[in-house]
Amino acid sequence: MERFTVHTGIVAVLDRDNVDTDQIIPKQFLKRIERTGYGDVLFFDWRFDAAGKPNLAFSLNAPQYSGASILLAGKNFGCGSSREHAVWALRDYGFRVVIAPSFADIFANNCVKNGVLTVALRPSEVVALKDRDAAGRFHLTVDLQKHEVSSPDGFSARFEIDPFRRTFLLEGLDEIGMTLTHEKEIAAYEQSRAQRL
Repeated sequence: MERFTVHTGIVAVLDRDNVDTDQIIPKQFLKRIERTGYGDVLFFDWRFDAAGKPNLAFSLNAPQYSGASILLAGKNFGCGSSREHAVWALRDYGFRVVIAPSFADIFANNCVKNGVLTVALRPSEVVALKDRDAAGRFHLTVDLQKHEVSSPDGFSARFEIDPFRRTFLLEGLDEIGMTLTHEKEIAAYEQSRAQRL
């Protein structure tokens, strides 16, 4: 998994609360177990009309969000079912960071396992970022080492993150990779266990 230290990117705003994982990726696309190839179906029911053409009323289809890698969303983002495909779709689309006032726990855990950083900011800070969006295309820098979100025009906010999750992202590890960092200790235990038995 790719390490996450500092990321600067274009911000796309999805100004909706309680976006659940079925909205992020509808159930009909859950037939595969590969982690790639889901970006085209991210927010499928909102991004496309019944004929399969882009829904121009949906915010992520706006030209100013082309190439965005930071998603700014409403509270309780990622609620609903525990489908990991939702994170795969966000990542495959190009998002490395999701900023919101709050997240569903299982979704946030799935993000860490797939190299996506979830940043919970105060509602007032999220509003301040949405106000910047009204002025047009803008960038943010998210620094995991400093626990800070900032913009060139002076916005700055700190965020909290569980130290264990932070280590996963900074080191580019999933659970298996984290376990393998203790490979020598595991091997020594297995050898001593075999001798005892």
